[in-house]
Amino acid sequence: MEGNSSAQAASDQGGRTRRWGAPAGLIAVLAVGILALPGMGARYLLHGDLDIFQCLFSLFFSINLLICYWEMCLFLRRDYIEERAEFWRRRRHETGRTPAVEFLTTRVPLNRVLSPTVWADVWATYSLFDSAYADRNTYGFNVDIANGFLTPALSLTLYVTYTAGLLPAVAAGILGAMLFWQWVYASSLYLVSFLVGQKQTRITTREFYIYVFGPNAVWVLIPMLGLYVSVRLILDGDYSALGID
Repeated sequence: MEGNSSAQAASDQGGRTRRWGAPAGLIAVLAVGILALPGMGARYLLHGDLDIFQCLFSLFFSINLLICYWEMCLFLRRDYIEERAEFWRRRRHETGRTPAVEFLTTRVPLNRVLSPTVWADVWATYSLFDSAYADRNTYGFNVDIANGFLTPALSLTLYVTYTAGLLPAVAAGILGAMLFWQWVYASSLYLVSFLVGQKQTRITTREFYIYVFGPNAVWVLIPMLGLYVSVRLILDGDYSALGID
């Protein structure tokens, strides 16, 4: 098995490796920026302006692409995640620190930036808020795996289409309506299942809003905006909803 944890991976390397490492959270932010900025830049080069909807969706699709990679790691390292959940549970009792924060501030050696084992700790730490992610028989576990493998190609298609008009507007609207609706439905159902299962009683109110409600609310609200734009593309038959004549 590849390493014991991202934290141990960083500490087990020599001084040179530590110097060239970066916090996991910073790596994630940089990855999203690297993915999102080309879309915004291409928009400006092609049309001479920036559109708030296009910028927002470039950012959203880029975040989804990063999360899709993490969700692939969820599938590829599912046995490891079940073991790591117990490690982080003990770690929290020993240190009193929030495992999610500790993981995001852990320095990851650059030669392990793409390691599925490193990013499996995203789910191992999240499983302390929702045990479903350490149990492959649950809805949360499987719906995220499905998102990870099924939506990258569609996200990239809409990313390019919203930037450069790759598809006819009506086709883009139909594709967007299907993709955005499944995000609205899946994320809403996850929140409902979390609340019905009374899982919020096992964590603090602060943890619930920061780590559970907040991220899932984004995956409901922005796709709802995406549904609006998709309907506009279908009804208008052009890209005026995205500021493209």
